Amino acid sequence: MKKKEVVNDTLNNIKKAFYYAKKQKKEFILYFIANILLAILGAIVPLLAANQLLKLTDGLLGDLFLISLVILGMEISVNFCRFFARKYSQVFAREILKNIQVDLAKQLLNIETIDLDKKSSGVFIDRLVRDTGRIADIFLNINMSFTDLITNIGILFAIFVINKILFIYYILGILVIFYFERQRIKKYNELDKHYRKSAEATTGLIGELVRGIRDIKVLNASKSFMKKINEKITNINQERYEMSNVVRKYNLFTGSIHDFLDFLYILLSIILITNNLVSIGNVVIIYMYKGRVFNLLTMTSQVMEWFKDFNLSASRVFEIIDSSLYKKEVFGNKHINKIKGDFEFRDVYFSYNKKKKVLDGINFKVKHNETVSFVGKSGAGKSTIFSLLARLYTPDMGNIYIDGINTKELDCDSIRGNISIITQNPYIFNMTIKENFTIIKEDITDEEIVKACKMAKLHDYIMSLPKGYDTLVGEGGITLSGGQKQRLAIARALAQKTEIILFDEATSSLDNETQEGIQDAIHNMKNKYTILIIAHRLSTVINSDRILLVDKGKIVDEGTHEELLLKNKQYKKLYNLELKDKS
Repeated sequence: MKKKEVVNDTLNNIKKAFYYAKKQKKEFILYFIANILLAILGAIVPLLAANQLLKLTDGLLGDLFLISLVILGMEISVNFCRFFARKYSQVFAREILKNIQVDLAKQLLNIETIDLDKKSSGVFIDRLVRDTGRIADIFLNINMSFTDLITNIGILFAIFVINKILFIYYILGILVIFYFERQRIKKYNELDKHYRKSAEATTGLIGELVRGIRDIKVLNASKSFMKKINEKITNINQERYEMSNVVRKYNLFTGSIHDFLDFLYILLSIILITNNLVSIGNVVIIYMYKGRVFNLLTMTSQVMEWFKDFNLSASRVFEIIDSSLYKKEVFGNKHINKIKGDFEFRDVYFSYNKKKKVLDGINFKVKHNETVSFVGKSGAGKSTIFSLLARLYTPDMGNIYIDGINTKELDCDSIRGNISIITQNPYIFNMTIKENFTIIKEDITDEEIVKACKMAKLHDYIMSLPKGYDTLVGEGGITLSGGQKQRLAIARALAQKTEIILFDEATSSLDNETQEGIQDAIHNMKNKYTILIIAHRLSTVINSDRILLVDKGKIVDEGTHEELLLKNKQYKKLYNLELKDKS
């Protein structure tokens, strides 16, 4: 990337980061004033300090006292300015970190589901936690170094005033070291880019370990999983070692250059003193400042490194926020508070990988308050129909209508606020049972929660727990059985009171008694809600108003249970196989 592009990207990223602290204008003004004062004092103090040493070597003790008194006042002022500058920079960093993490989390929720399916969770966790932190850190790091940077520039100016030849010598020395520092940063940055990708993959795998630890144990996969974990952790630590190795090698080289420059300084000073071009006192003063002068170079390189790190993190975060890498869900502007529940699929095509069609020109209508079931082999496209209706995915071609309105025209709340999906493997949040309801409906009452749980045949179990509805269920509902998790998901959906309720194999993990209870609950909702059911067990859908037979992405037949038994061989075969399994 060209230098101009790097500068433009940096300025653009800083501008974007500043946007997240736009409410702190007052703090920014005070921060700016504090740093201006630090810059002025930082340039003056080294000149006075140099003059202080000259008065000491000349024996002018009275003047030395006065200069020392002035320096004391200035240094105290520097401490106060630094205190306020750091305070306001911390406010800035805090607000930027908080706001950018909230915005990034919001944008992650808006990413198209099909894009999320392709990536490991580690990609997003790393950016949400680590990269946002590095963006905020730039404001703390720069502020901490700003005063020292200005002070060291002031010292360099003081050397210029004392002796022009030694000043030129230091400038040349700085340029030599600066060249090698730039090479180091460039090499380090290349390794860092690769390291962060590896870190994302490692974070994702560790997430899989934590979430799937029970299954790993049950499957006796601990050794093979640990082998993968060991490989990832070994690789990432090797990459971190390589990054540190770059720093070590360049530190060894630049340290040797520093030593050689010190030798050259003494040699040059001898020549200048011999030719009466500089006094011994001035040579001593300038030599005492050499560490601060070369520290200017180190700090400049460090600031460059911080900005490169900032740029890398900012690009990873803003490519999600600005939709430059991941597509965002797009909804319309029409809003419906309460839908009737009619919907239609008209010539809908869909594929996950743009190769094999999952839905192949599917057409069907469902009337409000109708109970319709979808049956067919695994992979026929049944669950995809539900996902498209909830706009988790967008059709490749064709249109979906709710109450006669194309879903492309409706806003998110009009669709998802009126549709509930209960899946075969529902996600239960690591919260209390009550919080699992309040997170999906903030104004829900305790009475509504209890009523929904009673309908889902879960209330008695909850009341048997020591903390009842305030029981923490663990990550993914780990403390609940498979059937209890599904009943909680069903209760959660019932509590939403949406007009369309989708049951995607929602009773598959339930025992026969509980399943019958859920069937009774669904039966009680008939003619009150639009209910869609996906089921492999045909016995669970025989009371539906209609049954749609799905095969290879198409609706191949429809009718009541009795009608399909008479006219469709495929349906009859599925039903007979089920009867055989029961017997």
